[in-house]
Amino acid sequence: MAGFDDITKKAQEFLNDDKVKDALTSEQAEDISDKLLDGVAGAANKVTGGKFEDKIEGARDAADKKVGDE
Repeated sequence: MAGFDDITKKAQEFLNDDKVKDALTSEQAEDISDKLLDGVAGAANKVTGGKFEDKIEGARDAADKKVGDE
């Protein structure tokens, strides 16, 4: 598991970089993430026939709060 641990450590270092944090909280990141999250949520709802729409929307909103500026 040393390889996985190395990747995890590198990812954490990358995400903690101030430039990366700024990019992830930018207006541009918000626009891109909204489109991506909407597409994924829409696809998930289509695949599940809308049975889990509330849960999917909740997961989409939780993810949206982590990326962008809104």
